[in-house]
Amino acid sequence: MSTRNREIHLAARPQGWPTVDNFRLVETEVPTPGPGQVVVRNRYMSVDPYMRGRMNDVRSYVPPFALDAPLDGGAVGEVVASEAEGLQPGDTVLHGLGWREYALLDARAARKVDPDLAPVSAYLSVLGMTGLTAYAGLLDVAGMKAGETVFVSAAAGAVGSLVGQIAKLRGAARVIGSAGSAAKVERLRALGFDAAFDYHDGPVRDSLKAAAPDGVDVYFDNVGGDHLEAAISAMKVHGRAAICGMIAQYNDTEPPAAPRNLALVIGKRLTLRGFLVGDHGHLRDEFVREMAGWLRDGRVSYDETVVDGIENAPEAFLGLLRGENLGKMLVRV
Repeated sequence: MSTRNREIHLAARPQGWPTVDNFRLVETEVPTPGPGQVVVRNRYMSVDPYMRGRMNDVRSYVPPFALDAPLDGGAVGEVVASEAEGLQPGDTVLHGLGWREYALLDARAARKVDPDLAPVSAYLSVLGMTGLTAYAGLLDVAGMKAGETVFVSAAAGAVGSLVGQIAKLRGAARVIGSAGSAAKVERLRALGFDAAFDYHDGPVRDSLKAAAPDGVDVYFDNVGGDHLEAAISAMKVHGRAAICGMIAQYNDTEPPAAPRNLALVIGKRLTLRGFLVGDHGHLRDEFVREMAGWLRDGRVSYDETVVDGIENAPEAFLGLLRGENLGKMLVRV
């Protein structure tokens, strides 16, 4: 085991779009575990859109990242030192202290996973928080039923691509996705989406109307802005929207212009419900059981975009915000 550890610190809070200058690579000593603690050599870490909000010094549902301290987020790795019962060197664990090569954590904050069941990176995507977000948001929050029409924004991303596939497996009559390039649109069609469009090709409202002429029952929102406005216009009476994210405005310094048609929520009796995946832990066992079966049977596919090296984690995060990923954006530490 190395004696040196590298980690990424937040050097300055972004104003608008982040840059590499907002991050700093810092070298430290590899920590030593105390009673009840383990040291994990991270193998993969996740970068996610919600992390942009934590870079601002504002009150939210999670504390902001501290300046001149390592960022954190989902990671999976191998225990290399342990002073805790139940976890031994060589065990593979999932935890929340990414953005560093070696993580010191209480054993209670690590969840042992089986590296033989799936590639370890899958525990950060299809079998992890990403998959549970898609599953809970579509089925529990939006309450999708068989025979309904579903629209998913950022549908080629880690969450959106799984939402569309789960919707089809659960009997949706029609699933529509938006994405940011022609290649991503083609990927959505290969994943079984009934229709897909590039939101750069024209107003989202027009593209969605063409793809769903009879309207939308369920909208899974990862984008906000013009996508949410278009969905509100297209939704049927008693339509439901699961609001997972609003990446279109995470870097804005001015209030968003859309949606401008919120009055339609009244007449259509729509439900727009925000959610956090942490509120749906009761579905984890059901989700893992069902998703593992779908993966085993080849009924679900998932994509990963992997960037190598902890030093490149900031650029991977910026690439995520620019939409350069297909599926889950990961850093191989």
